[in-house]
Amino acid sequence: MKRTISGMIGKGSIAHNERKFIAENVDAARTIRNVVLQSENVKDIYHELFDEAIERYNAKQKRKDRKIEDYYEHIRTGKQEKVFHEAIFQIGNKDDTGCLSREGQIARLALLDFAKDFQKRNPQFRVFGIYLHMDEATPHLHIDFVPYVTGSKRGPDTRVSMKQALASRGFIGKGRENTEYNQWMESEKQELAKIAERYGMIWEQKGTHREHLDVLNFKKKQREQEVAVLEKQKAQLQKETAACHELAGNLHEELKQTGDELQKKKAERAQVEKAAEQAKATADKYEKSLKKVKTIAKDIQKYAGEFSKPVDEVLPEAGMLESAKSYRDKKAFPIISELKELLYGLYLKYIQVKEQLDQVVYKYDRLKNSNHILAEQKQELLNENSVLWEENKDYRRLKRAVGEERSEYLILNEKSREMAEKNRRKENKRSHDRGAR
Repeated sequence: MKRTISGMIGKGSIAHNERKFIAENVDAARTIRNVVLQSENVKDIYHELFDEAIERYNAKQKRKDRKIEDYYEHIRTGKQEKVFHEAIFQIGNKDDTGCLSREGQIARLALLDFAKDFQKRNPQFRVFGIYLHMDEATPHLHIDFVPYVTGSKRGPDTRVSMKQALASRGFIGKGRENTEYNQWMESEKQELAKIAERYGMIWEQKGTHREHLDVLNFKKKQREQEVAVLEKQKAQLQKETAACHELAGNLHEELKQTGDELQKKKAERAQVEKAAEQAKATADKYEKSLKKVKTIAKDIQKYAGEFSKPVDEVLPEAGMLESAKSYRDKKAFPIISELKELLYGLYLKYIQVKEQLDQVVYKYDRLKNSNHILAEQKQELLNENSVLWEENKDYRRLKRAVGEERSEYLILNEKSREMAEKNRRKENKRSHDRGAR
């Protein structure tokens, strides 16, 4: 026989589950047929699960307002999690599986078997209430539980979390239509379908013509294929991770060498700049001296030209009261001779100054040429430094674009290829040399 199987989230009314009040849709005469498999106080469950974790959490808090006095009240008055969750499971409906029918009794047995292993299948749910109701239209099961996660790094290390509890089972949300809860509920319905099938009830899935068993086999095969792919990816990732660790070490060393090289270039540039400044200062000094010497030399040349003529050409005519010979011998000649010696000495001084001037000009030209070379070296270093910085920026851009692990993996592959190519060339050269002999 085919029957639908439904699973849903309930409001979670413990009073309703335990029949502390009778609703309109309940036949009180049949309440005695209900089965209570488990019924515990939810507050006791909170003490059992969370007291030690809350104690550890509070011990780490320095501010009193951050401590949690009562975790049950903390969750009850909060907005992030429910105190507990309730799941309701049912086989068939009131028309084909009523509580008083033979099919209803079969559904009752299947639901009881399903409930007994619910906690085992879901270790991340602390079940505290399981109720099978046979006093309504169709047999159905209420299961109340507290979902929790251990080893949490946010808040208490053991805390309430439906999302994380499901994630520990491998149920990860993939959009609004495929949430963690929907995936888990589908998994539980499949378990219930397996049990119901043992009692002769086949899951009738609305909207599909495939039998439930075919669906299970199909999904089982699909999961096996997915596991095989994941195992292969895991092995590849482990291999790549090992390679990345090695590459990371190599990159660290290369970056260190690049940093050292940049520092070295920076120091060399500073030395060149200092030498250039000193050369410029020296050149300026010689240039000032050169201008001064040029002025003196110009004056010396002028006076030397005027006073280096023969004595006879610069003598004045003799006076009327004095003979020419007397004037010439006693007055003019001694004065002109003295002046000529003075000019001759001045001319010698001019020669010395001119030699010094030639040396200054020579040194100035050398310094000027040296300064030009230093300026070119400085520019080359600046260009090289700029290229190194740009390469470093490009490397960081590449890492951001393709991801740090992927970029390091690509660099390692390229280095391995270069090393293999280098070894191949060496081997070819050795083979060529052996053939030449």
